Amino acid sequence: MTTSNQQARESYRKGPVLLRGSQIPHETSDKRLLDTSQNSSWVHDDPWRVMRIQSEFVEGFGALAELGPAISIFGSARTKPDHPDYQLAIDAATMFVERGYAVITGGGPGVMEAGNKGAHEAGGISVGLGIELPFEQGMNQYVDLGVNFRYFFARKTMFVKYASGFVVLPGGFGTFDELFEALTLVQTHKITEFPIVLVGTEYWSGLINWLRDTVAARGMINPTDLDLFHIVDTAEEAVQIVADRADHIREAALAEPVEG
Repeated sequence: MTTSNQQARESYRKGPVLLRGSQIPHETSDKRLLDTSQNSSWVHDDPWRVMRIQSEFVEGFGALAELGPAISIFGSARTKPDHPDYQLAIDAATMFVERGYAVITGGGPGVMEAGNKGAHEAGGISVGLGIELPFEQGMNQYVDLGVNFRYFFARKTMFVKYASGFVVLPGGFGTFDELFEALTLVQTHKITEFPIVLVGTEYWSGLINWLRDTVAARGMINPTDLDLFHIVDTAEEAVQIVADRADHIREAALAEPVEG
């Protein structure tokens, strides 16, 4: 295939818009929003950009408002289908569906695809929240309900607002971002009673040791902050901890008297 044909086949998601070939931009919307180094046009552009940001929240809220209870599964986009983490994500998603939960992922490949596959094939609701990136990942084929975002902060709001808990498999910076976002929100009581489970003792142990022996030891966090999450090694353990806690929270909320 020639270079021109390859370019014509490449696709790029910009919110609801699909771009190909010469229409693919060199910068993402996030980068343009945050970059003020080139000229002063942002003074005039940014107020209008607020309308686009608002529309992302409106579209996300509208798409997910009737989703029902759900669990977010995070992990690397680089995880291959033959890796044990891929099958673990499938198994966890399948069990969450059996417990009555939808499954939310970032909609891309790797662990995200595995989570969506498990939910889809188990007959549950498989949700993908995609993001505009310089390299197009695309929404994986197992997503039943997909929403594409330009801005990371709008997307992260949807992950937290519509999930009853997080299951975090091994991943990179994007996975760390979501993990620490959730931990910060729980620590500061912006969200409460939110179960967070890390899967893979070997992978996460170095981070946990650093948090305990360096960060907590220097007083940067409280030692009790390490109780905000659990570490497990199996899909069964992850589902049991997250779903049991989420079930308890739902039951307590339903039992509260309605003021009127």
